[in-house]
Amino acid sequence: MDEEERKTTQDRVLDAALAHVAFDGWTETTLRAAIAESGAEPALARALFPRGAVDLALYWHERGDRAMLDRLAVTDLADMRFRDRVQTALRLRIEAIGDKEALRRSMALFALPLHAPDGTRVLWRTCDHVWTALGDTSDDVNWYTKRMSLSGVYSATLLYWLADGSSNDADTWAFLARRIDEVMRIERLKGQVQANPLMKPFLVIPNWLGRQVRAPKGVDDLPGSTKPSR
Repeated sequence: MDEEERKTTQDRVLDAALAHVAFDGWTETTLRAAIAESGAEPALARALFPRGAVDLALYWHERGDRAMLDRLAVTDLADMRFRDRVQTALRLRIEAIGDKEALRRSMALFALPLHAPDGTRVLWRTCDHVWTALGDTSDDVNWYTKRMSLSGVYSATLLYWLADGSSNDADTWAFLARRIDEVMRIERLKGQVQANPLMKPFLVIPNWLGRQVRAPKGVDDLPGSTKPSR
C-alpha cells in the first residue's frame, strides 16, 4: 500500500469515527463502529491504527496540523509582523479542529497517565510545525524555548476556545492576541537584558551553556543533544 492509499483509508475511518466521538470518546467502541461504517477492511484498519483509538486520535491531530500547513502555505504573510504571522498560524490550527467535542474528548484521553506522553508530543509537534513553517532556523536552546512559549500560548487558547460562546469566536482571537503580546514583551525584555553592558559579565556562562544545546535532527531525535566536546 502506497502513502496515498494509506492516508485515504485512514481518512475514511477517521471521518466515520468523528460522528461517534462526541458520544463514546476516542475509544474502542468508536473505532469498531468507524471501521464498520467506513467499509475499510478490518485487518487493514487495525494495522493502520495498531494501538487502536489512541492512534486514531493521534491521526486526527496529525490531519489538523496538515490542514493548518496547507492553509498557511497559501496565506499571504509578507506584509505581516512576525507576531501576526504566529497568531495567524495558531488561528488556522484552531479553525482546523472544527469539532470542540472531539477536542474535549482528546484532552480527556491524553490526560490519562498512560497517554500523557502522546499528548505532550502532539502539542509540541504542532508548535514545531508552526515555527518551522514560519522559517525558524534556531538550532540551540532557543529552538526549545520558542516551542515551549508557543505551547503555553496554544494550550491556553485551546482551553479558552472550548468555553467561548462569542460570535465567530471573536473573544478567542482577542485572547490569543493578548497571549502573544505577553510573550513578545518577554522576548523584548530578554533582548534588553542581553544588550545591557552591565549584564554581560553575568550572562557569559548562561549564554555559553545555551549554545551547547542542539536542536533535534528530527522527531525521532528528541529531546536533542549537546555539542560534542573537543
